[in-house]
Amino acid sequence: MSVDGEVAEPGWEVDPDDDWGVAVIATVGRQLKLRREAVGMRAAEFGVAVGYGEDMVYKIEGGKRIPRQEYLNRADEVLDAGGLISATWEDVKRVRYPKKVRELAKLEGQAVEIGVYVGLSLHGLLQTPEHARAIFDAGQPAYSPDEMERLVAARMARKSIFERTPAPALSFVQEEAALRRPVGGTMVWRQQLEHLLEVSQLRNVTLQVMPMNSEAHPGLSGKIEVLKFPDGSAVGRSDGAYNGRPTSDPKELRILELRYGTIRAQALTPRESRAFIEQLLGEA
Repeated sequence: MSVDGEVAEPGWEVDPDDDWGVAVIATVGRQLKLRREAVGMRAAEFGVAVGYGEDMVYKIEGGKRIPRQEYLNRADEVLDAGGLISATWEDVKRVRYPKKVRELAKLEGQAVEIGVYVGLSLHGLLQTPEHARAIFDAGQPAYSPDEMERLVAARMARKSIFERTPAPALSFVQEEAALRRPVGGTMVWRQQLEHLLEVSQLRNVTLQVMPMNSEAHPGLSGKIEVLKFPDGSAVGRSDGAYNGRPTSDPKELRILELRYGTIRAQALTPRESRAFIEQLLGEA
């Protein structure tokens, strides 16, 4: 329930350009409609039973809206489906986030080693929900509340990488300027800095800060990412190389790794970086 007493909407709009997502949600919606009609319930009656409006029921059954897990569980109970409707969540959860985010999360979920340099903003894997929401809220043109919540949820879902076993080796280099910017206000900023300190203590994480008084380095042309996988393959991307496209070419990957290695060498050590973040927190 929302603060004004109205029931929160049970899902997000379907991206029409996401063919797989459209197919999955259309199939789930069709199953819901067939089961509702099989027990002789009208959409309005069913909506009352599950706690949502008739219009939302039609949107979900028509494949226009992505249902959340609680909606499917409630529908399963109302329609006495014996767990079959609840089970569709296994398919729905794979397409609930935007296609590009799913593809990125899939790569991150398979990687055994990730190295990232980020300049103007904090990397998504390091952001708190409040920080991410403030970032999306500043976007132009403005996101709708629905779109923004979907993007925040998708970004937070990627952070499951920190819970993987065995844990991947994660290396981050962040520019000092990104840490000094009070995104979301003082309280959100403090929480973000505290979160960075927590993450930096994880055994599989190396977090370094690039001070603003450092000399020129290879990251000034933009973000650099290098992901390595169990089979020995890798993929990398840089805003300042190869038109920003992902690459698996061994020669191009060696160049990106060289650049990232140089950046790490010029940044503060992990110990110095933690001390620097603690100093910022004391100033906040």
